[in-house]
Amino acid sequence: MNIETQCLHEGYKPQNGEARTLPIYQSTTYKYNSTKQVAALFDLTENGHMYSRISNPTVAFVEEKIAALEGGVGALCTASGQAANLIAIMNILKSGDHFISTSAIYGGTVNLFAVTLKNFGIDVTFVDADSSEEEIQKSFRPNTKAVFGETIANPAINVLDIQKFADIAHKNSVPFIIDNTFATPVLCRPFEYGADIVVHSTTKYMDGHAVCVGGVIVDSGNFDWEKSGKFPGLTEPDASYHGVRYTENFGKAAFIVKARVQLMRDFGVYPSAQDAWVLNLGLETLALRIERHCQNADKVAHYLEKSDKIDFVNYPTLESNKYNSLAKKYLPKGCSGVLSFEIKGGRENSIKFIDSLKLAALVVHVADIRTCVLHPASSTHRQLTDEQLAACGITPGLIRFSCGCENVEDIIADIEQALMKI
Repeated sequence: MNIETQCLHEGYKPQNGEARTLPIYQSTTYKYNSTKQVAALFDLTENGHMYSRISNPTVAFVEEKIAALEGGVGALCTASGQAANLIAIMNILKSGDHFISTSAIYGGTVNLFAVTLKNFGIDVTFVDADSSEEEIQKSFRPNTKAVFGETIANPAINVLDIQKFADIAHKNSVPFIIDNTFATPVLCRPFEYGADIVVHSTTKYMDGHAVCVGGVIVDSGNFDWEKSGKFPGLTEPDASYHGVRYTENFGKAAFIVKARVQLMRDFGVYPSAQDAWVLNLGLETLALRIERHCQNADKVAHYLEKSDKIDFVNYPTLESNKYNSLAKKYLPKGCSGVLSFEIKGGRENSIKFIDSLKLAALVVHVADIRTCVLHPASSTHRQLTDEQLAACGITPGLIRFSCGCENVEDIIADIEQALMKI
């Protein structure tokens, strides 16, 4: 099936006489016929649902759909995008380990990596994604266990050279984890370019309506955990499951199974059946919506680029954009609905512009079906230092503008009237 069809038909597949649409299994608990069956579930020798802190039928169907969309062997939904990042990293790193991340990533992820994970004894080195392979290689250490990046950086709108980072990671026998939130699998499937693990904040385009917070981890099944020799948590016996060896027992799905039965079991950051049902509604129209988002953002970017009141515009479809060639390679269908720009006069004029908008809503959110706007330096990235802001590609007056699915003429009219106030 093409991805537009997968959005509708992967995951839940009703059988004869069953409900046409995905049911909500609003239950924490599941009944069994024997103690032997329950024991098999806890020994990981039989499939089934133990408890809704680890899995739930409604959520499982959504996980199957997202895995199919990304082309992975399995997926694990989480209560937020940050929870997905946390589990993806901690599933293969422990205290004393190190990983590398590109610097132009979401501010909340910077805090998670540089502050919270550091408290767990996990160290990170941030690198400029545009650096040469030789320069990035210098950041690797004997205890480096992963590389992380974003397909489209939030909010700088940089496009990552996925193959370059996958190759660097694999040369060092570690997996490449990529946040594909802004692109979604409709615009880019990172596994096709060598990425090993994909994460999403499903709160954004996958839900698309600002209704429920969520995240997901998708496993490509392609990384050879045994060959690298760096991941005993996956290759050696797990004492909490009577010595199960994930690579031996679950093969290509070792990573995602361990993430579920070990970390999700202990952290309990699993979404509710209701939230998964809402997410599934968003996924069904994802391909339709993302096409309009991209069209609108492209037109807005070209409009802004012509304005004498705009200092610069970050959107990869612009021929003047430094990531235009990478966008043509990795994002030929479009570059999402999010762009960033700065108005001449810096921070003061940017704030005046935002406060003058009427259609675009000032919200702490992005990638919504309705147009929204934010000033990152004073909100989502407020906790970062000036040096960290610069590394993320954020200037003091940078505006993040997320084009919704309204008629683009109305979006541009709103921008125009706000610019007239400056």
